[in-house]
Amino acid sequence: MYKNLKVCIIGDGVHSKRIQKILKIYKVNFYIYKPDSKKNYKKKNLKELKKFNVFFIISPNHTHYHYIKSLYKNGYIFCEKPPTNNRSELKKLKRIDSKKIYYNFNFRFSKISQILKNRNKYNLGKLIYANIISGKGLAFKPEYKKNRRSNAKVCPKGVFEMVTIHWLDLIYHLFNVNKIHKPQLTNLSKVGTSYDNSNIRLEIDQKVTAEIFCTYTSPVIDKKIFIFKNGIVEQNENVILIKGPAINYDRNKFLKQPKIIKKINVSEKRDYQDSLFKSVKFFLDNTRKKKNFSKKENAQSLKVNNMIV
Repeated sequence: MYKNLKVCIIGDGVHSKRIQKILKIYKVNFYIYKPDSKKNYKKKNLKELKKFNVFFIISPNHTHYHYIKSLYKNGYIFCEKPPTNNRSELKKLKRIDSKKIYYNFNFRFSKISQILKNRNKYNLGKLIYANIISGKGLAFKPEYKKNRRSNAKVCPKGVFEMVTIHWLDLIYHLFNVNKIHKPQLTNLSKVGTSYDNSNIRLEIDQKVTAEIFCTYTSPVIDKKIFIFKNGIVEQNENVILIKGPAINYDRNKFLKQPKIIKKINVSEKRDYQDSLFKSVKFFLDNTRKKKNFSKKENAQSLKVNNMIV
């Protein structure tokens, strides 16, 4: 199916190997490129890569722009989020023709995203509040000190640019965001030089509040709640509940909790893998058909990127 694609993967870390596994399932042949030196990656001649027509940029965040700038004229690009963590580079990215560039905000393909996209199906009404909490104790692990996520030189915003950005993009993708408040970024573990906690508040439509809290200093936690006028979408770890309608009486005509319209069992790990799988497939299918990617969605990706620089 994808025989005509000459694929080059830039980066060979943990996430790159996830992508490689997906490509192998689709029987896509690929070449893995790694610079001789992480510090002098810009000095490496990329002439050898010009023979490829599809590029997966899965290198550290601070290198993304360099490879996009060097290779976007040669074919299609799948770039991991964020597109950049540098304000100057972001301005330059906005001037690059992005019709063949795809930024991998794969949470758009997650189970909760699919439910919220089809919220009218459940007659939920207008959103009135949203809260997302995502945490794990990564900063407690001994190896975190040497992990790029804790190094402000290569990952200036830490958990904010690694995790929160995904949920920011999802909110932007599904709702009309009017205002973004300044995020609260802290280093609670005192390990490394970057941030391990982030909290941000957004306003949607007519002053509807959405809050996103992400942390590397907590037990594993995955909770999301979207409250609508006529129903609720709630994820508590491995279960998603869709509830409604708002008016639900007990025998004595007192209001009680809305009925469960639908219950969906979902594994966070499996959901992430599935969303990544779908995102890669979406990119490959568009590339095989030589279709352009949405300018609107790419502009949205860069708008979300602007929040972290």
